[in-house]
Amino acid sequence: MTYSFTEKKRIRKTFSKQAGGDLVPNLLDIQRGSYRKLLQKDVATQQRIDQGLQAAFKSVFPIESYNGLASLDFVSYRLGEPTYDERECKRQSRIYSAPLHAVLRLMVFEKIAGGEKVIHDVKEQDVYMG
Repeated sequence: MTYSFTEKKRIRKTFSKQAGGDLVPNLLDIQRGSYRKLLQKDVATQQRIDQGLQAAFKSVFPIESYNGLASLDFVSYRLGEPTYDERECKRQSRIYSAPLHAVLRLMVFEKIAGGEKVIHDVKEQDVYMG
């Protein structure tokens, strides 16, 4: 069965009302920008806005005990350096990841005779999150 030129090469027509509809954005840049917003790695701890990981931590903390005599507060987080570089991870079929550390503050209260809570002890510690 033989085909003619037009049957082999289909002529494409566009019925869109906007010219230049075939421009595709750089999808990798979109994904990298989203990842930068999530981590806020290059932003100082005090300068971080409530989005991404910062917003996730802020939404969960503070955690208070049932009787109200202890409270666990989120202070900040930091990302460590990855154990292996990208090429090494690809070569060894490993996951490219970086350790996440959070600084948490535990406040223990003591009730006095009037029913008031007074801070008894405060501990702040760097915790490995994964």
